Amino acid sequence: MHKDILTENKMDILTENKMTELSHENPDLWTERFFNRKCCITFLTGCYSCHWQYREWERTELGSCCCSWKEQIFYVCLVISFILSAIFLFVWAETSNEYNSFDWVVHLGTKQWFLWSIVILSTAGIMAVYTLLLLIVSCFLLWERIELYLHTCHKVLIFLVMLLCSFLLAVLNKYWKDKWLIAGLSLQIFAPFVHLSLLTVMIILSWPLAIGMAHLESEVRIRRYRMSGYENEILEGCHIFTRLKALQIAVGLPFLIILLCLYLMPMGIYSPCVLKKKDLGPKPAFFGHRGAPMLGPENTIMSFEKAVEHGAYGLETDIYVSFDEVPFLMHDYDLIRTTNIREVLPSSAFNHTATFNWTFLSTLNAGKWFLKNKPFFGIKPLSEADKRRASNQSIPSLHQFLELAKRERKFVIFDLFGPPPKHPLRNTFVRKVVKVILDSQIEQHLILWLPGFDRDYVRYKAPGFQQVGRLLTIDELQKDNITIINVDYKRLLYRGLRHYKAAKIHINMYVVNEPWLYSLAWCHRINSVTTDNIQILSQLSHPLFFMTPGYYTFMWLFLDSTSAIIIGFVFYYNWMKELRKERWLQADATVSAGNEGINVPKGEPETQRASKLLENLPA
Repeated sequence: MHKDILTENKMDILTENKMTELSHENPDLWTERFFNRKCCITFLTGCYSCHWQYREWERTELGSCCCSWKEQIFYVCLVISFILSAIFLFVWAETSNEYNSFDWVVHLGTKQWFLWSIVILSTAGIMAVYTLLLLIVSCFLLWERIELYLHTCHKVLIFLVMLLCSFLLAVLNKYWKDKWLIAGLSLQIFAPFVHLSLLTVMIILSWPLAIGMAHLESEVRIRRYRMSGYENEILEGCHIFTRLKALQIAVGLPFLIILLCLYLMPMGIYSPCVLKKKDLGPKPAFFGHRGAPMLGPENTIMSFEKAVEHGAYGLETDIYVSFDEVPFLMHDYDLIRTTNIREVLPSSAFNHTATFNWTFLSTLNAGKWFLKNKPFFGIKPLSEADKRRASNQSIPSLHQFLELAKRERKFVIFDLFGPPPKHPLRNTFVRKVVKVILDSQIEQHLILWLPGFDRDYVRYKAPGFQQVGRLLTIDELQKDNITIINVDYKRLLYRGLRHYKAAKIHINMYVVNEPWLYSLAWCHRINSVTTDNIQILSQLSHPLFFMTPGYYTFMWLFLDSTSAIIIGFVFYYNWMKELRKERWLQADATVSAGNEGINVPKGEPETQRASKLLENLPA
């Protein structure tokens, strides 16, 4: 067949004598090289097509189609499935700050605690890696010019990956749009380093790309060299040269466009952590979210004491009022997740938290669940002493919590949940909580009052409480004489942060668990954050990914110029290498197309005549 004749002739002319000499000197060399290539080809075709027996695969001609039109469709589906899985993996990985909230929402529906967020992350990673490996294998097969044939199992799996990723992305877009906001925030802080890393990737990719483009150019020149003028004209009519040139453009032009975009990328990057050192604000203070829930059971005395040990500026909690009018600490509206009520009173396990008397609530165990069902992934194992301590924790009352805060002189902020209907304090629960706080004799300025219900009464009875607002307008905050806000970081960073800073509003942002997100808050000069991860964040001495503008500009220009020089050298080196091979061929070739007669009947189509020309080329 004519597909391999040119390449085989070239390799025979250049290497036949040398390989013969080498095989006499070292008989194992040729066998080893051929055996390794056989193993490689068998492995690639086995992974892609499930053909695990070696055979002489027919190599496609350069410039011709690599596979049938059906396989082309499935290859496009493979590329799409990789893109979708990579997008979903990126979005889900960047929202790791929200994993605990996601697992809690799933728990509300299933009443069973499980780290579903990690299951989804693992699934997304498997899908992305699977499709990426198939793409890499297909690229190696194309490099070897072996026709692509994707096995049916792979086709089914790729179709399932496309459906699953499309479904998950649609669900995120409909029910958790804020996940896209988190991904956008992560790009703000990671963008400068992504830019610098991508330049390195482009340098690495330039080597195989340069080899391929130089080989295509060499192939075009060799074909022209081997043809007479009339034969060249016929081949031009068959678009062989045109296809080879088009393949060069299809490969090289996207690389060049992407490279130029990367060179200009810093002009469109905004990162709050690229700023002068003098403009960097103080380290944001910490509010322990339900204490330190990665070190002890949430909303227990142990958890709050752990937060104090790690330097918490304040303590955050959630308050309900029992049926016998005792305020206590609890986050969920039922007791299933954080107590042993299923063992003690299973018939009432699903009842509202506030429908129980304190005399019963105080007897429940609020710590064993923490040892059985870890609320966070990657929690360090507790010491034996901490395990014994955690297993003996109970639900604390508000009075016990305030005694701890008063003793440690820590600020207190809390969410206050209203009682259900028919509760004796249905309309007066705020006044009961204020009374308990005042009776504890804690310094009033340590109380950051967040609930908006009955705020006028609170101002009247406890004028020393610091009133805290939500994400209200500046005018509304000034009207209510509020200078502190407690806001969700996603809403804050996308809604006029600079206006609150200009009005000198003290900002507490929740819930911040990831170091990159805490670094973003630090660079934005946020005053304090509420966190579950105080033991890690408290160890940061400076923001992650922090750079001065001068340093980033230097790195930008240095890497741009360095990468341009390296990539230029790589292309030049491989181009000259192929040019030397071509000259070697011209010097060593002893075959002349004019030495043999070629009969081309008139009236035949040009493609058929070109085929006969190729068949009559000397071997």
